[in-house]
Amino acid sequence: HSPSNRSSRTLSVREMYLFDTGGQYLDGTTDITRTVHWGEPTALQKEAYTRVLMGNIDLSRLIFPSNTAGGTVESFARRALWDVGLNYGHGTGHGIGNFLSVHEWPTGFQANNVLLEAGMFTSIEPGYYQDGEFGIRIEDVALVVEAQTEKPFLTFEVVSLVPYDRNLINLSLLSPEQIWYLNSYYERIRAHVGPELQRQRLYEEYAWLQKSTEP
Repeated sequence: HSPSNRSSRTLSVREMYLFDTGGQYLDGTTDITRTVHWGEPTALQKEAYTRVLMGNIDLSRLIFPSNTAGGTVESFARRALWDVGLNYGHGTGHGIGNFLSVHEWPTGFQANNVLLEAGMFTSIEPGYYQDGEFGIRIEDVALVVEAQTEKPFLTFEVVSLVPYDRNLINLSLLSPEQIWYLNSYYERIRAHVGPELQRQRLYEEYAWLQKSTEP
């Protein structure tokens, strides 16, 4: 994205802000999207955001048989939205290269993607968009790994460690399993990112991280 005087606009605390970020490094590629609201979100914004988060969690923690196609499990990311008649019009995820393409074929959740195998990196990115008003997307990078099951099953390990916006989460919609997942994810963020921020003496950022990852 290259901002210009013609397209730039001032950010406001009265609206949602979706930022799709990423970078290419010698040891990997990142593609992470977060949505935030710095003011008072509406009830619809909070519910839509929470249901997008629920879909992200449900797919991220899913355990599924080996030799399963991404298109077979894709609906788990949409179910919480479908429950109230909402949906999104883009794919749920795409393969991510190792210092290669940010959108790397042929991994993903479309009908024409290959079967999921351990070692593949994919994004998980459900969303919701209200035309002319606001947009929501929550995108994480996930590694396909073997599940701790008796027979060979697979699951995802989310490797992007960025908190979600607490201001937009309606906790009453989350199941106990989803809250447990969220707390476990926040513990991993603290364990991995916290010491690095302290090592770099980024104390303000460290304080923000601690606040953003409270149980």
